[in-house]
Amino acid sequence: MKNNTKYLVTAALPYANNYIHIGHVAGAYLSPDIYVRYRKLKNDDVIFISGSDEHGTAIEMASIIEKITPQEIIDRYHFSNKKAFEDLGIQFDIFSRTSSDIHHKTAQEFFLNLYNKNILVKRSDKQLYSEKEKRFLADRFITGTCPVCGYEEARGDECENCGSNLSPSELINPRSKITGDIPVEKETTHYYFPLGNYQEKLSEWIFSKTDWKSNVINYCKGWFKAGLRDRAITRDLDWGVKVPVEGNDGKVIYVWFEAPIGYISMTKELFIKRNEPDKWKEYWCNKDSRLIHFIGKDNIVFHSIVFPSMLMAHGDFNLPHNIPANEFLNIGGEKFSKSRGNGILVKDIVKEFEPDVIRYTIATNFPESKDSEFTWKDLQSKNNNELAAILGNFINRTVVFAKSKFCNIIPGDKSLDNSDTEILNQFKESAASVSAFYDNFRFRDALSETMNAVRSANKYFNDSEPWKLIRDNKERCEAVIYTCLELCHSIAVLISPVLPFTADKILKILNKDKSDFNWEKIGERVLKSGTELGESLILFPQIEDSQIEKLISESTDSTAVKKTEMPENVIELEDFKKVNLKIAKVIECEKVAKSKKLFKLKLKIGDTEKQIVSGIAEFYNPEDLIGKLIVVVDNLKPSKLMGIDSHGMLLAAKTDGQLKVITVDGEINDGAVVN
Repeated sequence: MKNNTKYLVTAALPYANNYIHIGHVAGAYLSPDIYVRYRKLKNDDVIFISGSDEHGTAIEMASIIEKITPQEIIDRYHFSNKKAFEDLGIQFDIFSRTSSDIHHKTAQEFFLNLYNKNILVKRSDKQLYSEKEKRFLADRFITGTCPVCGYEEARGDECENCGSNLSPSELINPRSKITGDIPVEKETTHYYFPLGNYQEKLSEWIFSKTDWKSNVINYCKGWFKAGLRDRAITRDLDWGVKVPVEGNDGKVIYVWFEAPIGYISMTKELFIKRNEPDKWKEYWCNKDSRLIHFIGKDNIVFHSIVFPSMLMAHGDFNLPHNIPANEFLNIGGEKFSKSRGNGILVKDIVKEFEPDVIRYTIATNFPESKDSEFTWKDLQSKNNNELAAILGNFINRTVVFAKSKFCNIIPGDKSLDNSDTEILNQFKESAASVSAFYDNFRFRDALSETMNAVRSANKYFNDSEPWKLIRDNKERCEAVIYTCLELCHSIAVLISPVLPFTADKILKILNKDKSDFNWEKIGERVLKSGTELGESLILFPQIEDSQIEKLISESTDSTAVKKTEMPENVIELEDFKKVNLKIAKVIECEKVAKSKKLFKLKLKIGDTEKQIVSGIAEFYNPEDLIGKLIVVVDNLKPSKLMGIDSHGMLLAAKTDGQLKVITVDGEINDGAVVN
C-alpha cells in the first residue's frame, strides 16, 4: 500500500569556499542519498534538497586572500562540488545556490515577516573596527588567543583547537586576519533574534522526540542549560543578502540566519522549474509532510535550535521531523578539515576508484553514533573481501553458469521446489528488516543485513550444487539457475540505495528493464524464461596492494599515521615540567559583565589566592563551582580578558557540546601539586 506521507529531505548546505572531501560525504550527503533512493524504491513522495552556501565571511575571506571577486570563488567551488556529488552518485532533486535571486528574495521576505511582527530587536553595540581597512571586522576576519585554552590562532567565532564558540570581544590580543591591524571598538547597530524567548517551546518540542539520536538531544541539553540568548542576525559586510529595511545600507543578513532559509528557496526553485510554482507549500506547510535534516554534528545547534526557533517565529512552516546528525569521519585519528588541508577530496578519489566502492566503504564506516575512521587499506579490503568475494562472486558465478550451460538465456522454471521458494521468501524477510533499519536511520545495520542476504544467495547456490545437477537432473538445474538469476534481480534492488551504479550493471547483465525495479519486487519472480542475457561484466576488479601503497605514501593518510606515531607537537619531559599544575579551591565565582562566556573566579591555592578568568559561563552557574577543587595552570603568564586580569588557566574537557571543568574528588588539599 502506498505511503501518502511526503518527505522533504535536506543535506547541509556546503560552503562554496573549498572542495568537498569524503568527511563531508560521510557526515551529511551519502546517508540522505541512500535514504532518498530507498524511499523512491518504495514509491514514496520524496524530494532531496541541497545547494551551495555562498555568503558569509568564509567566502569573502577566500576572495580577499586570492585577490579575486566572491563571485569567482563561489562559481569555482559550486560547479566543482556539484560535479563531485554527481560523480559519486549523490542525486539531488535540486542542488542550487544561495546567491540566486530567488534565495535573496525568500530570505528577505522571511526577515520582513519577523520584522513586521516586531519580533526582531534593534540594538547598538560596540564591535571591532579596523582603522586601516576602514570597516568593521566580522568574526572570521579576527584572530587572537582563545580565552578558554590559550590557542593563539583562534578565530573570532570559534577556537578550532578546543571547539569553543567565541565572540571577537572575548579573544585575547585580537588582530585583523588580513592586515594584522589592531582593531578598535566602534559603535554599530544591528538586528537581533530573541532566541531565548523560544527556549521553553524548543525544550518541550525537542524532549518529546523519543526517536532522535542521543547526540542531538545531548547537544541541545548543553545549550539549554547555559540558557539561550539573543543572536545578531545582521552584519556589516558587502557580500550577502541585503537587509530589506531602509536605513541599513552596508548591512547584510547574517549567514547563520539566511543560509537555512535556502532549504525553502531551493524547494521553491525546484517546483518553479517543474512548472508547479505553488507545490513547494505541500512539503513545507502540509502537516502530513516530514522535514528531515541530514547534517554533521557541527551543525546540530543551527538545525535543532536556531532554525526551528526561526520557523516557530514565522509560523507558516513545519518543524523538522528528525535530524539524524552524524559524528565525524577521521583519517589517521584526525578530523577531516578543509581549513587544515586535511582530507581526501571527492574530485580526486573518484579518479582512483569506482564510485560504488567509495560509497560502500564510507557507508560501512558511517559515524552514526561516534567518530569513525577511514583508511585506504580498509577500502581495499571492503572491495576485495566483501564486494568482489561476496556480491560480485554470486552474480558472476550465476551468469557464467547460465551462459555456458544454457546458451546465454534464462532457463526454465518447471522444476521449482520448496528450497527455491524459501530463498525468495528469505529475501522478502531481509527486505523488511533492511526497510526497518532505513526507516530508523540505521544505515550501517541496513547495509549489514543487505550483505547477509547476498551471503544467503551464495549459500543457496552452494547447497543446490548446480554443477552436479547439470549432469544428473538438467531440468532441476534449470530451476536453480533461474532462481539464482531472480535473486540477482532482487539483489540489484536491495543494494541500489548504496550501490546504484552496480545495480544498473546487474540489470544490464540480466538484460532487464526497470519495470519491476522497486522494493515490493524483492523476492518476487520477475524474469521470463527464454530471455537472452546481456553482456558479462566484472563488477569489482581486485584492488592491488601497489595502488594502495602509492596512495598511502602520497595522501594525508600517510601524514596522519606519522602524526599518530610521533605527533608534530610532541614535547620533552623537561618541557612538561615547566607547566605547574596545582589543585585550587574555588572560593568566589561571578559572571563578567557584558560577556556570555566569561566567569571571574577567585581561587585559593595553598597559602595564596589568585584570580583567573575562564570561558565556561555557558555551561555552569556560578554557585555550581564555589567550593569545588579544580586543576589549574599556576605559572601561566598573566593576561587580560575584557580588561580583567587573569593569572592562570583551569583545565576543562569538551564532550557532547558541553565544556566540563576537571574537578578533583577525595581528600586532597588545595595547593597540592599535580604530577
